[in-house]
Amino acid sequence: MNVTLDRNLPTPLVQQLADGLLRWIAEQRLRPGTRLPSIRQLVKTQGVSQSCAIEAYDRLVSQGWLEARHGVGFFVAERRGMAPFAEEPAWGEGAEGRWRLFSDEQENLLRLGCGWLPGNWRQSEEIALAIRQVSRGGGQDLFGYGPPLGLTALRQQIRKRLALIGVQVRPEQILTTQGASQALDLLVRTLLSPGDTVVVERPGYYNLFNLLRLHGVRMLEVPRTAEGPDLDVLSALLREHRPRLLFTNSLYQNPTGTSLAPRTAQRLLELAGEHDLRIIEDDIYADFQEGPATRLSTLDSQQRVIYLASFSKTLSSSLRVGYLVADPELTARLAEVKMVTGIGCSRFAEQVLAQLLGSGVYRKSVQRLRLRLAEHMASTLRLLEATGWEVFAEPCGGMFIWTRYPGVPFARLQQSAQEHGVLLSPGSAFDPQGRDSDWLRINVAYARDHRAQGFFQAVAQASS
Repeated sequence: MNVTLDRNLPTPLVQQLADGLLRWIAEQRLRPGTRLPSIRQLVKTQGVSQSCAIEAYDRLVSQGWLEARHGVGFFVAERRGMAPFAEEPAWGEGAEGRWRLFSDEQENLLRLGCGWLPGNWRQSEEIALAIRQVSRGGGQDLFGYGPPLGLTALRQQIRKRLALIGVQVRPEQILTTQGASQALDLLVRTLLSPGDTVVVERPGYYNLFNLLRLHGVRMLEVPRTAEGPDLDVLSALLREHRPRLLFTNSLYQNPTGTSLAPRTAQRLLELAGEHDLRIIEDDIYADFQEGPATRLSTLDSQQRVIYLASFSKTLSSSLRVGYLVADPELTARLAEVKMVTGIGCSRFAEQVLAQLLGSGVYRKSVQRLRLRLAEHMASTLRLLEATGWEVFAEPCGGMFIWTRYPGVPFARLQQSAQEHGVLLSPGSAFDPQGRDSDWLRINVAYARDHRAQGFFQAVAQASS
């Protein structure tokens, strides 16, 4: 056996060896059950270390190409029923079609309408360092369960950050979650029953709509304006239906990018008091804040607001760390549901985040993100204006613009986007009932890409 290895290539030697072994098996047409050279033989013939040879074999075992027999060696595996994944999946209207933005099958497309920052905007080296520091610590952080309310060190850091934006809380009011999505799920499970009625914004967060439908909760729609929920419509809904909860974004609403005006926030709290309404304030984009901002939680004197946020957008979607703030009694109930449904959160992920918050790395990171997003927001707004696109409302921060090209239906926008290698988020996804819409959510972090710019200009030229 002769596998060519090139130590000057950037590909790790162990991967070269594994790929070479696989090619050799194919070229020799080795049948299942054929024994491969021993580790000792592989080390001698290929001039690699023992650990390199072992890892190459182990990789092929994990991929199903080889079978390891203890004390005997490695053998070509039987691969019955192992049909390869289709390289071009047929995207339909099922789960895969609805979650296409999250797929790793078409990485070549520009996800112009996605809800997260590009990977190269993240602080990968700092996160890797924090991971190494936690890994060198006690075994509890690597192998243990997290406490019901969340890691104390992290909750202390969260409390400090909340104080900086005017949200004063006690430690027993803070519950960590697996991102904001779990926080919403815990609230729906705990506070609502099938048949209950809530108010949601239109347009709004599609996964919230899916969650409420899953639990059999009836949704009433309130239009989102440039200053927040439409107060006249909301007042009428509250009088007629007496809903249990209102879900809203205060800052940089998803998908419109709009923020609450002070007078709207004050009136919202007045209406909540008049109609015994609880408000879920989703502040997931809190750390993108530039300048003064209005939050319901800072104005709430009757404890009607439940606050939730996350570090997924600013730090890492993979770490999946979020939190919520409620009165101590409700927080205790939510912690019980959290333990029943998931046995806590990742202690390791929470310890990594606590390290980043405590060292000041996170603070510096979000400062850079704010500046970068502000630059991209300004340039994207200029481009849209120059090419004739209509903007719902000019955001004062965050990463979303809600836009459309007047008179052009989504089907035509999608066709043009595909021609330019762009993947869109249709406006219908942000409608509680999934109704057709020609509006699009644009993530400004991706809008400087030449494919996005070509798409914006092509739509304008085709419509002129």
